[in-house]
Amino acid sequence: MVWGVGQALTEETLVDPRSGRYVNADLAEYHVPVNADIGTIDVNFVESAGRARESRSALKGAGRSELPEWGGDRERVYNATGVRVRRLPITLDKMLSGSRA
Repeated sequence: MVWGVGQALTEETLVDPRSGRYVNADLAEYHVPVNADIGTIDVNFVESAGRARESRSALKGAGRSELPEWGGDRERVYNATGVRVRRLPITLDKMLSGSRA
C-alpha cells in the first residue's frame, strides 16, 4: 500500500531534455516513501465471489495492490478538487494546470 501511494504521489523519473540523461538516477534524488511518511493504515478485506479462485493462485495476493492503488488516489483527488490528473505522480503543478471536469 505504501508503494502504491508512492507511485501515485511522489515517484517520478526526471529526464534532462538537453542530454536525455536521468536527473534523479539514484535514491538520494528519487523520493520513495517509507512507513514513517504514510502513518497509520487501516486495512479492510472485502470478500468477493472470485475469492475462492484467487486463493488458489501462486501469488496469494502479493503484488496486487500497487496498480489499483494509484487509480483510487487519482479518483479521490478528482472528487475532492474537480481536477483530473492524467499522469503520475499527482503533484501540485499538475493539479493547477489540470483540466476541470
